[in-house]
Amino acid sequence: MHTDAKSILVMGVSGSGKSHIGRQVAAAIDATFIDADDYHSAANVAKMARGEPLTDDDRAAWLQVLADLYRRYRTAGQSLVIGCSALKRRYRDRLRQGAPDLQILYLHGSRNLLLQRLDNRDDHFFAGAHMLDSQLATLEVPDETEAFRCNVRSPPREIVEAFTARLRST
Repeated sequence: MHTDAKSILVMGVSGSGKSHIGRQVAAAIDATFIDADDYHSAANVAKMARGEPLTDDDRAAWLQVLADLYRRYRTAGQSLVIGCSALKRRYRDRLRQGAPDLQILYLHGSRNLLLQRLDNRDDHFFAGAHMLDSQLATLEVPDETEAFRCNVRSPPREIVEAFTARLRST
């Protein structure tokens, strides 16, 4: 495996900018970006669109697919950035099965800001305040030893620069 290959998780609740920031991080480090939402089963998407939060059982197969993607990219010596909510520590631990050296960027913000961002979205299956509140209630915030934490009030460019500087220093 190529020693410069990176495995990165950009995590946070819906509306935190995982996809937007994740794409920019991937471009900055010449990595592939994958949006974890694209790997949900049709049943999971339908459930969320109805405003029903996913359970741990709903997420199990999805998380395994993502861990397998990390493993596949690591084996090929390629860098991979995945944007994924990864709300609980055990979800992040599941992803580490595919990438033990996983670097995490945790994006956080106020409920009001996140809700405003969700309200401005078009064509996304995630439905409203109830679902955001469910994610916020489920979220196990990573501490500073597990993740690099950034408030989404900061401009995306600053978040990406700060995180990539951290990557270069490790």
